[in-house]
Amino acid sequence: MGGADAIYLAGKDFGARAFAGNFSDAELEGAVGYAHDHGVKVHVTVNTLVKGREMGDAVSLVRFLADIGADAVIVQDLGLLKCLSSVDIPKHASTQMQVHSLEGLRWCAENGLDRAVLARELTMGELSSIVPESPIETEVFIQGALCYCVSGGCLMSSHIGGRSGNRGSCAQPCRKKYTTEARSGYLLSCADLFGLDYMDELRRLGVTSLKIEGRMRSPAYSYLATKVYSLADKGERGKEFDDSLELLKTVFNRGTCSGYLGRFESPVQPMYPDNRGFLLGEVKVRDRVVEIGQIRDPIGIRDGLSLFDGDVKAGGFKVSDLDPLRVPFKIPDGRYSLYRTYDPRIDEIKNLIGSPPKLTGSTQRRPAKMKPASCPKEMSRMQLSYYVSSIKTMEAALPYADRVYFDNMDKIEEAREVCTSAGREFVTLLPRFDPSDEFRENEHPVMVNTVGQYRACKGAKRIYGSHVLNAFNGYFPLQLHQLTLSTEMSKVEISEMSSHCPSRLEVMAFGRTELMLTRDPGMDSCTLSDERGASFPVYKDKRGYSHILNSVDLYLVDSIQDLREMGISSVGLDLRKRPPALAKAVGEMCLRPDRAKRERITEMCGSSFTRGLYQRGV
Repeated sequence: MGGADAIYLAGKDFGARAFAGNFSDAELEGAVGYAHDHGVKVHVTVNTLVKGREMGDAVSLVRFLADIGADAVIVQDLGLLKCLSSVDIPKHASTQMQVHSLEGLRWCAENGLDRAVLARELTMGELSSIVPESPIETEVFIQGALCYCVSGGCLMSSHIGGRSGNRGSCAQPCRKKYTTEARSGYLLSCADLFGLDYMDELRRLGVTSLKIEGRMRSPAYSYLATKVYSLADKGERGKEFDDSLELLKTVFNRGTCSGYLGRFESPVQPMYPDNRGFLLGEVKVRDRVVEIGQIRDPIGIRDGLSLFDGDVKAGGFKVSDLDPLRVPFKIPDGRYSLYRTYDPRIDEIKNLIGSPPKLTGSTQRRPAKMKPASCPKEMSRMQLSYYVSSIKTMEAALPYADRVYFDNMDKIEEAREVCTSAGREFVTLLPRFDPSDEFRENEHPVMVNTVGQYRACKGAKRIYGSHVLNAFNGYFPLQLHQLTLSTEMSKVEISEMSSHCPSRLEVMAFGRTELMLTRDPGMDSCTLSDERGASFPVYKDKRGYSHILNSVDLYLVDSIQDLREMGISSVGLDLRKRPPALAKAVGEMCLRPDRAKRERITEMCGSSFTRGLYQRGV
């Protein structure tokens, strides 16, 4: 109705919007038939991380989608992708898969993916160097909500609240209020993406599809957003387009931005995180009369208006008279922000859309019995892997470390010489986000974060996989010397994966877990404090990316023996941006634990630790 060529939706399980209404199996079948009757394709999201014991259900769902004629399935989990190799349905890489470079697209093409939904953090310049050479179709977000963190890498919701964005249950901590040493507000809350002005350029690059995000929005929003972009695509920018755009700005509006498609500027709108409607402007109120002479947009009878005094809503009302425009409740004289929250024409849209069709179907799922490989592991000495970013901290760690993951690309050669001279393995830890595939290593050991980096470094002496790869089950397909498991896994899930995954496995056991990586140029090194008083260190690296760390250190050092008995080969100790003395203290505790050493670490780190998600999982 709005002009979409395809829609995307989810079933009751494995969709990244677990709290949306979503569709039963019968409704999915009905939706596919209904959309096809109207010439529209259906792409179904199965784009969460999948636990090992859930893999049979996930594969069964995708087989069902193929049986009912869905046009594509959107996936994140690399293990699930491997298990779908024999299922005859087009497969799209979710933006959660963190595909953001040409090497990533080439990996997708070699591994059965027909399309990739590219990372929302890419600039137009970066897209211009990626899309024209892509061996598969590409899709780019053009409208809707933006994540503050690099797509697929956010751990904030899960680690501070137990609700995982990678499992579809994000609690949206980015929409909360934060304070730094210099400012206060909704400092992680992005305005909505509005990319209308970039459609032509994206088309010229060869982007296959533009994606409108609206799965938690109203039917009127979805209709209007689709109609606006559909009319623009056809070059029909007359009155119908103008009216639809005006209504779109009213039906849901938390502020808009061009994301990273336009000028490289902050996408954050820090004044409020929620829908306030369309900002008409600043007005004076005197004796309850609103002076609207400075408002350029017309106000009509029956419009819904809201007045805000800074962050506080003074009240809302429906317009019954414009001569004068009078507030129907007591309000102090002063200046207010005036928003339009309702336009009576939206009722016409709702009537046009009507009631949803009855969606039914009778196709039954076929069970999928998965038999993961049995990979028993011998219990051996637990190795210690240090993550460091300075040579001084590395030198303090060397007496205790079996290997070092070093992430300061400016000091790689010097650090490698120091480390290898001490007889320890040195591993280059690549940056998490690298659109130009600038950082490669095809000689020495390397740790990769994405499938693109994995492909780019296929000639390396040894390839290690970081926890950013979101390894969540024993079907994980990449051939690595050692794989660091997702930090969202529980003890039981770690043990299960160890018995089914052929790779050597590592579990993070100490350090400030990186909760977010952001390109936001407006975020600088600081301490970010939330409304509960928790303080999250933030540092900005030389490439301009900001890293938000957990407020407390992960501490699983006392579980090393348990991990060893599970067959885990190594524990990761994250001492990046930490003093040499702490690296030494943690090493001593790992090798010769006692109460005094733990108390010393507690004194250096603060009054408390966290066991992360080791006990509860997500």
